Amino acid sequence: MGFFKAEDTISGQEARAYITIEGRNEELFYAKKIESKVEKQKTEIKTLGRRGTQNKAAGWKGTGTLTVYYATTLFRELMLKYMKEGKDVYFDITVTNEDPTSGLGKQTVVLKNCNLDEVSMTAFDVDSEVLEEDMSFTFEDVDILNAFNKPVLG
Repeated sequence: MGFFKAEDTISGQEARAYITIEGRNEELFYAKKIESKVEKQKTEIKTLGRRGTQNKAAGWKGTGTLTVYYATTLFRELMLKYMKEGKDVYFDITVTNEDPTSGLGKQTVVLKNCNLDEVSMTAFDVDSEVLEEDMSFTFEDVDILNAFNKPVLG
């Protein structure tokens, strides 16, 4: 019986992220953390002859949170564009996880048609050494451009 080797774990710092917005690519070097999830939306079904409720998948919803160091005006500008001009801007986020000490290789995932839910317009905190901001967003599609290799058991 084999086991998963610790060296094949992926370091949280060994990642790159890019935003593709209005035809340009920008590295998210000021990003600290991103988490995205897909939640199935289910319909409850009741049928004759069964007391329990069954569930049937009826769609999905993509949501995420991006945490960045408070070091860019980009996201405030996007929100202002919507507030002042009514133009809602959609963008893609590409994340590559690649730890050179791991034998798993790299994984690259693209979140497509991302749209911001909320943005901090100002921030300060006299007790904080570093300012950060969290932004929630939705996305409408996902592609996996590169998949991790299967682990070799030890």
